[in-house]
Amino acid sequence: MLTSPKHEILHCDRCSAPFECKANSFTKCQCSTVQLSINEVQYVSELYDGCLCANCLLELQKEYQVSL
Repeated sequence: MLTSPKHEILHCDRCSAPFECKANSFTKCQCSTVQLSINEVQYVSELYDGCLCANCLLELQKEYQVSL
């Protein structure tokens, strides 16, 4: 008997890398390792609609901070 994975495999909207989305267990999700300020979240949400991998979130955080 095959069991389905607990979490959905998504592809990053920015780089297309696959990652496991754990939105129902947010504290265990890979994106929760990146701490974004309210302004950084707004910046990212203006550029992308879907989920992003932690690497892209870190890159966009740096991009935002440099643009200040």
